[in-house]
Amino acid sequence: MNNARMWLVLKPTVGIPIMFVVMVIASLSIHFSILTNTTWFAAFLQGGKPAAVAAAPASPESTVVASR
Repeated sequence: MNNARMWLVLKPTVGIPIMFVVMVIASLSIHFSILTNTTWFAAFLQGGKPAAVAAAPASPESTVVASR
């Protein structure tokens, strides 16, 4: 454990739940900010269909087939 001396000041029965709560709050705040500041995230969470990819127009050079 990298921070073994930390547990001399704070008991693991108190410190570990505090760390988990901080991680949950950070995760929820990040997801909330993404949800409120983007237009695609809500559709992604609802299982929205992906946007159709437009096909590039075929040029005459790309459709030439070798006759040999």
